[in-house]
Amino acid sequence: MSRMVFGNSNPERSYVLKKIFCLLVSIEVGYKVLRRKKMKFASFIYNNKNTWGIVKDGQLISVDGAILKELPTLRSAISQEKLLEVGQDLAKKAGTVAVDQATFLPVITDPEKILCVGLNYHEHRLEGGHDEVGNPTIFVRFANAQIGHNVPMIKPKESDTLDFEAELAVIIGTAGRRISEENAFSHIAGYSCYNDGSVREFQRHTTQFTPGKNFMGTGGFGPWMVTPDEITDLQNVTVESRLNGEVMQHAKVSDMIFSIPRIISYISTFTELVPGDVIATGTPGGVGSRRDPKVWMWPEDICEIDISQVGVLSNPIIEG
Repeated sequence: MSRMVFGNSNPERSYVLKKIFCLLVSIEVGYKVLRRKKMKFASFIYNNKNTWGIVKDGQLISVDGAILKELPTLRSAISQEKLLEVGQDLAKKAGTVAVDQATFLPVITDPEKILCVGLNYHEHRLEGGHDEVGNPTIFVRFANAQIGHNVPMIKPKESDTLDFEAELAVIIGTAGRRISEENAFSHIAGYSCYNDGSVREFQRHTTQFTPGKNFMGTGGFGPWMVTPDEITDLQNVTVESRLNGEVMQHAKVSDMIFSIPRIISYISTFTELVPGDVIATGTPGGVGSRRDPKVWMWPEDICEIDISQVGVLSNPIIEG
């Protein structure tokens, strides 16, 4: 067969066939490279050390010591534009630890900024009796209030009003200031699940949200970050919370009042977004504080945030 195709009996035909063959090989290689860009990245603890790596076939594959020295966190890999390069190399290696046996850290352990959008779903705005606004409501979280997947969320002793909030998190991949809505998606490194655990009593002490949004151990973030290629239709991605298996919230990204490009554009007007910044894009209606009777999270409860095409973030509740 090879002689028929590439033999010398017809040099012109052989040359053309060889060129076609090389083109097909190039297309196949290019396709495989594109497919490898579809990755999940996680931060976790291995051998008592904080590390990061990829998720593949139910396994976490950690970077080695040399890479970890150069790129100690997932954020540093994003910032230095080494994420996909390292991820593709890791994909060739054996698993480090099974996903169901891993100790997860927040996806981005060292973000410069965590910015959260309030009242960004119509149902949630209406259940709270809030008026329509022309711009996103933005507040901040602190990195030390975050926890990883399967790590207990802490109901503080000071209050019995710990509430759940399912949110799609956006992780910034490319720095930018005054980013246009048209270019916003090009600044995204990936997406994750976020549970903006809120101590409502402290949130409503004043008109400022900060105290109720920053109790230690209340910001669930994980289990991993998926690259944008993993999501086929962002608008149809569903955002859901479950408490002890019962659905509490459910909506689509298309139900947002302010779209993700609008949020990125607005935030980057007043601050520069940098790689590893986290934006929690708002929660659907159905939060516990607006139910009758009210539904709070208590020790031994399990809260899950399920975002289609991204993953399921799960946190048991303890008191502390």
